[in-house]
Formats: sequence, C-alpha cells, structure tokens
Amino acid sequence: MNPNSQNNIAVSVESLEKKFGDFTAVNKINFEVKQGEIFGFLGPNGAGKSTTIRMLCGIISPTSGAGEVGGFDIIKEQHKIKEHIGYMSQKFSLYNDLTVEENINFYSGIYKIPVKEKKERFQATIRTAGLEGMESRLTATLAGGWKQRLALGCALIHKPRIIFLDEPTSGVDPITRANFWNIIKELANRGVTVFVTTHYMDEAENCNRMVLIYRGTIIAKGSPEEMKTNCMKNEVLEITLPDSQDWLEKISKIKGVKDAALFGANIHAVVYDSLEAIPAIKEFLEKEKIGAFSVNKIPPSLEDVFVSSIENYDQTELKKS
Repeated sequence: MNPNSQNNIAVSVESLEKKFGDFTAVNKINFEVKQGEIFGFLGPNGAGKSTTIRMLCGIISPTSGAGEVGGFDIIKEQHKIKEHIGYMSQKFSLYNDLTVEENINFYSGIYKIPVKEKKERFQATIRTAGLEGMESRLTATLAGGWKQRLALGCALIHKPRIIFLDEPTSGVDPITRANFWNIIKELANRGVTVFVTTHYMDEAENCNRMVLIYRGTIIAKGSPEEMKTNCMKNEVLEITLPDSQDWLEKISKIKGVKDAALFGANIHAVVYDSLEAIPAIKEFLEKEKIGAFSVNKIPPSLEDVFVSSIENYDQTELKKS
C-alpha cells in the first residue's frame, strides 16, 4: 500500500459523480471503508453499484469528485490501483475454453507474479478453490460453485490488500453462498479489505458496515444493527396464517398498515403504530374466520429496512417535485 495512505482507511470517496450524457448514474456520494473490514455496497439493479466499483477500480474516470483506493488517486493513479486490488464480478471473469491450470497461469501473467513465486501462488489458489486434482479440467465443465471459487482464487493470486466483489454469489445455491462467505470472513480476519455488492440481504448481515445506494444517491449507511435501529422509522409485524398470498392485498389495506409484503410463507407488515395495528389486524382475521393465525411485532430485517428506506426516499422526492 502507498505509505501516504490515510491511517486505517482503505477506500474513500468525496462528492463522487458519474454522468453518461444527461443521465446521472452516481450522484455526488461520500463514504469511507476501513482496512480489514467487510463493507457492503447495496442497492437494487441500476442504482449505481457497478458504476461506482468501476470508478474505484480505475476502469472508468468520474465526471467529478475525488477518491482514493489504497492511498492511490482514482483519477491520476488508475494503473497503480489496478496493481494493488483484486476484482471479481458475477460473471466470474474466467476463460471457459481454458483449463483450471491455464486460467491460473493466465492471471499469474496478468499480475506479473515473479517466476520464483508462481508455484507457491498456484498451489495456494488451488487450495482456496478446493480444486485439488482438477487442475486439468476444462473450466467450462465446472459447476457454478467451483467456478466461483476459482475466480476468487485468481482475483487473489497477487495477494491484494483490497478486493472488490461485484455480486459474486449471483446464481449459485445457498450452500455454496454460505461457503463463499466463510472464505470472505477468513480474508477479512487476515486484514484484507472486502468491498462487496449483493442482492441477498441475509448475506449483507455479514458486513461490518454498509451503505444503501438508490438512483445514484446514498440513502442510508451504518452497521447492520445501526441500519435496523436508525433507518427504520416504522414498526414491523410478522403475520402467520394459511394461504398468506391470498390475504396480502387485503391486509395491506387495513388501517394503520403502511405496507405489506410476503416474507417466506408469512407476511411482514410495516405499520405506523403496533399497539393500534395489531388489534386491527387480529379483528379483521377473526371476522374472516381463516383459522389459526398469529400477529407479532418483530425486529426489522435488513430487507424491511431497505424497502422502507427506498419508499421513504421516493415519497420525499415526490413531494419535492
């Protein structure tokens, strides 16, 4: 890392903006990422996540604003940034027509691994990917989980202190996702800074801190607990009942219910005041004689927080216009 980098800060941006013509993809955002932490950069499709990562990785230049990655300027020192970071996207950045060994050797060349270190780095990558004995396998024949691990191993082959993971678990099964996050936690424990985007809110619980970006603007930030405590202005009720899908719309129209959505087999209702909403919901369900049900106040999930934050932002912007 650059010795002039700020103490304990791996990534920082100030008023970072990216425009494509008249469209503002990233709107003057500010945040810092500490060294060795897992930092979640979250938001729906089109929110500006990938555009921000591309600026931080030195792939595209910002329209305005400033930023540093590992102490290097994202405008003036893009080539240096690329030498000191790892990057993995949801497309895994692998060559399917090459074998496992050939992919690893290719990335060894890209990152200019010294000849005397190549064998050790190769073996470390194979161990990280869990691909012992599969070195000669064509990459195209690997299952999604194995490709994912191989791509991560290739992104780490030059031992970067900062790694960017852009939706790395998209399209893989839950067990593979859980195993992947165990690797991410191990990296963070070794001091590697992990900057990750994900659509899975259960994964976001693993982050030390996070920001929520929406329409190019950061609308919430903090640790998972801070997000639930500070960013959720309303209360959440969990409603358990038969055929929840059939009752969703009717429950959302009960007085005191701001919004309702399916959450697994149950319904999560965002309400203004649980002391008023719980009796109203129970009265409605009893009149409908639907059978056994329960209505309980619960702590909000990150998904509840994000949905509520986005809705509040939209309502605020609507009032402005």
